[in-house]
Amino acid sequence: MAGTLLAPHSDIPLERVVQVAMERGYTAQGEMFSVADMGRLAQEALGCQAEVLCGGLGGPNRDHVLQHLVAGHPLLIPYDEDFNHEPCQRKGHKAHWAVSTGVLLGVQAVPGLGYTEDPELPGLFHPEPGMPHQPPSVPEEGSPGAVYLLSKQGKSWHYQLWDYDQVRDSNLQLTDFSPSRAADGREYVVPAGGLRAGLCGQALLLRPQDSSH
Repeated sequence: MAGTLLAPHSDIPLERVVQVAMERGYTAQGEMFSVADMGRLAQEALGCQAEVLCGGLGGPNRDHVLQHLVAGHPLLIPYDEDFNHEPCQRKGHKAHWAVSTGVLLGVQAVPGLGYTEDPELPGLFHPEPGMPHQPPSVPEEGSPGAVYLLSKQGKSWHYQLWDYDQVRDSNLQLTDFSPSRAADGREYVVPAGGLRAGLCGQALLLRPQDSSH
């Protein structure tokens, strides 16, 4: 899903991505319990740059993540998935991956340069493609409902807007391997240290290979 943004015309089949992951020992069933392995897979299969983010999506990482999305680059986030695909907190028992490809910011004033108002939704502004635009001011951490990630889980049909803090909190509590998976008799690749070492508080920032940022 991120590959379609990074290389719109490359059309790398999913089967090829899974094949590379299995050949490299990253996965047995299609599962990926290591952000570092997912980064290596993305670099090899998609030919992109991959930066592993550690220490959670909050604090000093928050501005880095939001600027990455404002620049138009995708973010891969491990999180606990609820029944409606939105983030929840199940200690990692429902761990899945989501791709975030955009951000909705609640701002006090729209930057003057390079934005147009949506014709159907008054008060919603988009940066004009191909035009220089002043970066929006990012709301302070702790501002309620001010930042939403445009995100999609692989099995979902639609993109959803997720509250940034809910995504942050879900990502920070991925500590335990699902007991039902552990008991299903199948083989999984779980890194040394389990989910706490492989996923918890981590995310993956992807950029095109020729990106200078």
